[in-house]
Amino acid sequence: MESLEEIKARAERAVPGAKITIVPNPGPANQPSLLLDNEHATAVVQFLRDDSELRLDHCSNATGVDWLDRKVSKKVKVKKVVEGEEKEVEETQEDLFPGYLEAVYHLYSMTHKHGPVVIRTRTKDRAEGARLPSLTPIYRSAEFQEREIFDLYGVRFDGHPDLRRILMWDEFVDYPMRKDYREPDDYEYEPTPHDEVLEKAKQHQSTRPELDGAEKLTARS
Repeated sequence: MESLEEIKARAERAVPGAKITIVPNPGPANQPSLLLDNEHATAVVQFLRDDSELRLDHCSNATGVDWLDRKVSKKVKVKKVVEGEEKEVEETQEDLFPGYLEAVYHLYSMTHKHGPVVIRTRTKDRAEGARLPSLTPIYRSAEFQEREIFDLYGVRFDGHPDLRRILMWDEFVDYPMRKDYREPDDYEYEPTPHDEVLEKAKQHQSTRPELDGAEKLTARS
């Protein structure tokens, strides 16, 4: 199979305007991936599936990833006036990188017996209603897996034929696989303050001072 650099170059030639980035993987697997821009993602994937040399005709796996906001500190040298004299001093500067959600797909060729080629798409942020293009119209095997990502991470897939929850019940609020998810004190519709539930609720009272009385028993921090 071609190298990831060659696949990237050919895909960009086949789909004018496509922006593809190779994302390295520093882990033991050392399995880099292709980050596709959302506008051209379906066209690029269509090329990967239909190209005679690649024939990536099988999507074996699709999963979600949650990346929280992060701060990166670095040392920078700045000029300042110190005791009436301009000097170069070292300061710590923090850069904030907003969080986002990703869908990651592993593509194989059953025809040529090669792969995987790992591709990913990325949302603009982690806000409610974060959207990505669905790959289900190209790979039917992605249908239930994209539903799972929607259910557990809150990503809405444009073009999905049947986007609804698949593991959690319809009335469930929030997305359990997000890194900042906190499970509720009680899963029952009518809260019943058992000893264990009451103890969990008490632990949250200090973080939600604006609530009082019965509200504290059901609040989610």
